[in-house]
Parts: sequence; structure tokens; C-alpha cells
Amino acid sequence: MIDVLVVEDNPVAADAHRLYVERVPGFRVAGVAHSGRDALRFLDTVAVDLVLLDLYLPDTHGLAVVRALRAGGHTADVIAVTSARDLAVVRAAVSAGVVQYLLKPFTFAGLRDKLEGYARFRARISGPGEAGQSDVDQAFGALRTGEAPLPKGMSAETLGAVVAALRATPAGLSAAATAEAVGVSRVTARRYLEHLADNGLAARHPRYGAVGRPEVWYRWA
Repeated sequence: MIDVLVVEDNPVAADAHRLYVERVPGFRVAGVAHSGRDALRFLDTVAVDLVLLDLYLPDTHGLAVVRALRAGGHTADVIAVTSARDLAVVRAAVSAGVVQYLLKPFTFAGLRDKLEGYARFRARISGPGEAGQSDVDQAFGALRTGEAPLPKGMSAETLGAVVAALRATPAGLSAAATAEAVGVSRVTARRYLEHLADNGLAARHPRYGAVGRPEVWYRWA
């Protein structure tokens, strides 16, 4: 069993990440921390195999946590789960020893692929003995997993626009309002909204009008 520490400052996102991890066979959540300080304090008392680490924390940068973790002698591997797209940050993460980098927003399938790749990596490097070049290549190759493809007919660009519209409207949006904001048809907007809801990234809730059936609204989770 691979023990995981989830480090995420947003309580809703942290709970979602915890639920995602616990859905993947072979993984269990040992704890959840909402700041770099809490993460390091937890690691001083509980041994974990993997840290699922947000880089934008309220008290410090996630990479500072990685460096402090290594300085303290902790050997847990780190998967960065972040919205940081700056290539300088990506390079710094690699230099710090981050083994995987997953961009937000992501689906359960995307995180599952990263975790399963990490599990294969651990399996290939565990145990005594020496490794040949092919063994090393296969071990690192196990880490090279990608985001699960979107359903047929859906594009990453439109999905990103729908996500941006939802995140900009905390009260939520209907399919019609999303369609107007993004510039797509109502049917198309609903398909993307349902995709986000099915993957736990958006929450559905009814909004009642004066007459008729309630309209489904979607709120970023």
C-alpha cells in the first residue's frame, strides 16, 4: 500500500484530491495538510511514500516545502498538483526532484494515470540488486503518463473556456449562461458542464424559477 499526504490549501479541493486518491487501488491517504508548515510537521511524525503537493500555499511555495523535506532527510516522492504553468517553475520542480507534474484543472482519470504510473515506477525500482539500462529506462518510462483523452468531439480549448467561465462565477452558471459566455451552443455547453460534473470538478444544483421545472446550474467545485 502506498501512503499519500495531500497538501492543498483549498479545503474543497483537498477533499476532492483525497477522494480521488482513495479511489485508486493500492493507494491510501495518510493525512491532509493545508499549508507548507503543516505538511512538514506531519512528515516529521508520519512516514509517507508520496506527497501530492500544491505549489501555491498560503505560507510558502511548494518547492520550498520540497527543499525543506529533502534537507530534513525525508525520502517521500512528490507529485506536483498545481495551476503553475510557468516553464521556469516546471524546470525548478524537476531540479528539486518532483517526479510527476499534473496541471489543474484535471479529471479523476488524469490523477489516476499519474498515480498508476508512479506505482509501476516504484515496483520496478523496489528490491535489492542492480539494474541494467533497460530496467532503468522502463522504470522512468512508467512515469511518462498523460492526461486521459477527452471524449470524442470535445476540445481542450473549449473545456478550458468553460472552466474559466465557471471559476469566474462563484454563484454558478446554467448551460444557457455558459453558452453565452463561451460562444457555443447550449447543447455543447451542457455537454462540457456534465463532463466536469461527472469528474467531480463541478457541482450540479437546481435553481427554481417562478414556474415550471427547476433549471440545473453548475458551480466550480
